[in-house]
Amino acid sequence: MEGLRQADARALLPAGAERCGLCARPLGRKVEWHHRIPKSRGGTEVLPVHPICHRTIHACVSNHDLATGLADLDALRVQPDIARFLRWIADKPADFHAPTRRRAPD
Repeated sequence: MEGLRQADARALLPAGAERCGLCARPLGRKVEWHHRIPKSRGGTEVLPVHPICHRTIHACVSNHDLATGLADLDALRVQPDIARFLRWIADKPADFHAPTRRRAPD
C-alpha cells in the first residue's frame, strides 16, 4: 500500500516540479504534499516536498504562523530554524532521512 501512495504522489507532480518546494533539491522516490496554508485553515494550494523537509516545517512552525505570514516560501526559508536546516540539508541526497527534532515548547 505504501508503494502505491508513493507512486501516486510522483504521478501527481505537475510538469517542471521535480524539485522540493522548500529546499529546491531534486525530489527522490518519496514525495509528500505540503499545504502552504494548512487545510485546517482553509488552504488548498500544495507543493511537493521531501518527507524530511515536510517534517521540519511542521516541527519548527505552527499552523497559525503558516496561515498568517509564513505561507510565503521566502518568509518561511529565512526563519532561523528553517534556514539552519536548509544549510544542513543542502548537500544531502534526495532520499536522505534522519530523525526530525521538534523545537522545545514556548
